Amino acid sequence: MIWIRSALFQTGLVLSLVVFALLAPLTLPLSFKGRYAFLVRWGQFVLWWLRVTCGIRYRVEGAEHIPSGPVVVLSKHQSTWETIALQRVLPPQTWVLKRELLWLPFFGWAIALLRPIAIDRSAGRRALAQLLEQGAERLQQGIWVIVFPEGTRTAPGARVRYNIGGAMLADKTGTDILPVAHNAGEFWPRGGFLKRPGIITMVIGPTIPVAGRKAGEINAEAEAWIEGTMERISPVAGAPVEVPEATSS
Repeated sequence: MIWIRSALFQTGLVLSLVVFALLAPLTLPLSFKGRYAFLVRWGQFVLWWLRVTCGIRYRVEGAEHIPSGPVVVLSKHQSTWETIALQRVLPPQTWVLKRELLWLPFFGWAIALLRPIAIDRSAGRRALAQLLEQGAERLQQGIWVIVFPEGTRTAPGARVRYNIGGAMLADKTGTDILPVAHNAGEFWPRGGFLKRPGIITMVIGPTIPVAGRKAGEINAEAEAWIEGTMERISPVAGAPVEVPEATSS
């Protein structure tokens, strides 16, 4: 049954993506918020379809910590789920992602309309400079910036060193950080076709102030909070397995 339900979900995911991507060019005359309001409806459909077909729900703790103004969000990255769910939980946003994603048919074409910060992860300092420059522009325009400091999706229980790019952006712009932890990988695993029914827990932490602090200190506090929260919400987080360090910022 899990295989059948997962297949139904995947079919609806792909078909709905094609429909939204084909309609996406019609939003070009709109402002960023107008395009965003239309395109995130795909994510709303996906979360609903995930619940109907695979029995995966979610709950959010700490919603009271969401500030009124834009922040840099540092989020745990285990699954595709959080890239969709964050659109539902937080205000209009854009993401730091690898530029290769923009080349994907349909998905890449649609996400390009939401002004992502698409970096070349092999570019080193140039990628970091791009993140700092474009991230500052987005924040100035009132757009939240989502950063996955692990750089890539990690399996539940796995640990990588957190990249410092998001903390540097926060430090440069004087923008506080909002940390996010979740255990989505236990239900929608990275690269996994089968989806396990259950309730995903997303926890939003108190904002981390940046005034008068160095990026390294900020990053370490965010990592400590996220990983500490993972130990509470994930049964496998207490026994981390080292995996190769991510290379992106």
